[in-house]
Amino acid sequence: MTTASTVSAAREPPAPSGAQRAELQRRVVEALAAVMPAHALLWHSEDTTPYECDGLTAYRQRPLVVALPEAEAEVAAVLRTCHRLGVPVVARGAGTGLSGGALPHPMGVTLSLARFDKIVALDRLARTATVQCGVRNLAISEAAAPLGLYYAPDPSSQIACTIGGNVAENSGGVHCLKYGLTVHNVLRVRGYGADGEPVEFGSTALDTPGLDLLPLMVGSEGMLAVVTEVTVRLLPRPALARCVMASFDDVRKAGDAVAAVIARGIIPAGLEMMDKAMTAAAEDFVHAGYDLDAAAILLAESDGTHEEVAEEIERLLDVLGASGASRLEVSKDEAQRLTFWSGRKNAFPASGRISPDYMCMDSTIPRKRLGDILEAIADMQDRYGLRCCNVFHAGDGNLHPLILFDANDPEQLHRAEMFGADILETSVRLGGTITGEHGVGVEKLNSMCVQFTPEELAQMQALKRAFDPRGLLNPGKMIPTLQRCIENGKAYAKRGLLPFANLERF
Repeated sequence: MTTASTVSAAREPPAPSGAQRAELQRRVVEALAAVMPAHALLWHSEDTTPYECDGLTAYRQRPLVVALPEAEAEVAAVLRTCHRLGVPVVARGAGTGLSGGALPHPMGVTLSLARFDKIVALDRLARTATVQCGVRNLAISEAAAPLGLYYAPDPSSQIACTIGGNVAENSGGVHCLKYGLTVHNVLRVRGYGADGEPVEFGSTALDTPGLDLLPLMVGSEGMLAVVTEVTVRLLPRPALARCVMASFDDVRKAGDAVAAVIARGIIPAGLEMMDKAMTAAAEDFVHAGYDLDAAAILLAESDGTHEEVAEEIERLLDVLGASGASRLEVSKDEAQRLTFWSGRKNAFPASGRISPDYMCMDSTIPRKRLGDILEAIADMQDRYGLRCCNVFHAGDGNLHPLILFDANDPEQLHRAEMFGADILETSVRLGGTITGEHGVGVEKLNSMCVQFTPEELAQMQALKRAFDPRGLLNPGKMIPTLQRCIENGKAYAKRGLLPFANLERF
């Protein structure tokens, strides 16, 4: 199957000439300069280059103009201006996304919301925080700590990623098994539509009048509206948290242990898994005390009152032991618990130390098929001649295979893309989905054709048009055109592989 970087451009308009781009850039800068201060606009190549990609660095595109508003009135003015000119707009937060969701449009404006970094209000009684979209995920918990509260979703990039980006991608984290994804912890979002008109979804009340469109906004990848302010739910900090580190001599045993834990009715605060390659990389980086002889390790955390934690830890040890764990260790204190988690939280930078580049996949499968997918990925390493480190949210089946390659070698990049597409396709075969929390962006655009029928994709396009009739917000992302799927199916058949039933329908 082809990928975002190699898909046919059939039926797409021809690329504009340099002169056409320069003329449009002049017009856009002139129009935006009338509604924003000069220092808030970037258009020279040396200034826009830092915005040419997000965390998916394999794909790069320089934006026409970068706008850095400091007030909501400026956001609205940018959107109104671009709407009038028919110019695409791509909203951007911290740029930590891993699916190319913030990849610029070559003939569009990148709307950077990094300066919206203020915490508007903390309500101890209501247990809510209202923050601007550019506030870092971790900063919410830091601000709420004196009140004995915190914000539960904790992506590995929480030290840098913003709440606006979390809303766009419906981010999760290591504690999403018990406390849910972003969609379960956001009460209200406010922002602006493609035409610059204000919009608001959700409420701090128990219910929302009219249609409940908030879940639709969360995970919409900037395609429906630009979010500027978010109200999130805060939780009381648990009295105690302890972490069990379990070693297994076989990855299938570890996968089956995850299913056994959930089957026993135990919902840990976190249940994460790392294979031998990932464990070695993380241990070399942070020295967390991991078992380097294990084929896989599980980290299972329990939190709550002292009595609740003691009981749950005992149950976890029983299940993990019965599932074949070769070694079990329980954190003795808070410092050791944080040490156990430090390797998992630093898995991505640890991978960056052993490879020039990596491509992080994000499929989700039924927990009972964890052993199957891990064995399939092991076979794929031989097939594509590339290494892969596996680290993921095992409790909810959200995989994060890290394919290691060198992007300076076009042939390696191609093999990495094919490897990633194979993982996504195999996940669908096993009853899963192509994404869990990183979004579709451009990375998984073609794989949408594998999972969804033409009718389903048409419904998604219709929903997009209902919010953005002219298709100016983050165009070309998340929802593939039918023509792209047709070309995708042809490329799939050319590889000599049997297409999925969905591809045959295009």
